[in-house]
Amino acid sequence: MLGTIINTITVIAGSALGLALNKTLPARFVKIFFQVIGLFTFYLGISMALKTTHQLHLVIALIGGALLGEMMNLEKQAEKMSETLKKRLRLGNEKFTDGMLTAFLLYCMGSLTILGAIEEGMGGSSRLLIIKSLMDGVSSIALASGLGIGVMFSAIPLLIYQGGISLMASAFGEFVPGIYITELSAVGGVLLIGLAINILDIKKLKVMNMLPALLLIIFLLWLIPDFNF
Repeated sequence: MLGTIINTITVIAGSALGLALNKTLPARFVKIFFQVIGLFTFYLGISMALKTTHQLHLVIALIGGALLGEMMNLEKQAEKMSETLKKRLRLGNEKFTDGMLTAFLLYCMGSLTILGAIEEGMGGSSRLLIIKSLMDGVSSIALASGLGIGVMFSAIPLLIYQGGISLMASAFGEFVPGIYITELSAVGGVLLIGLAINILDIKKLKVMNMLPALLLIIFLLWLIPDFNF
């Protein structure tokens, strides 16, 4: 868990620095930050999504996950939770949910996250997660300066998600096929593209309602591993 703890600290520290810079920057600089973050998120999402080798699994997972998320109305629940949190902490950030979700997907859906967490959980070194920590710390500066304090709060699901993978890997890591990591990263990439569209104000997509696709892709690969074009 050492790598995950370091990762969590760097995200919080980077976010704090980004928030400090945000208060001193003119509005036009904040606006250009949003545009750069949106474009980078779009690029990163495409690069992750293109790694898939199981397109049918990807499409089915996204459709099924979106339907499940819509039935559970995850977007509405997340908005209620973020509004409650903002009121209790007296936060005025309008993009709290977008900031937290964008940062969470950026920090947690890449193959480096899963590979690093599995390597550490199986008794290996924390090398990959420490490298990732440096990358996330720098990214959080830019993200927090543009998207606000929600980026800092992404450290909470990061700790739970990444730490959970390490704990599971300590017991089951040697049985995890590499294709699971690749396809999970691909689904995360598609969701990042959706987030980029939101950040750039092109169209409001219910990305939160699509999150169950991350679980569904694992189930589909386990259930029908050879079903593909």
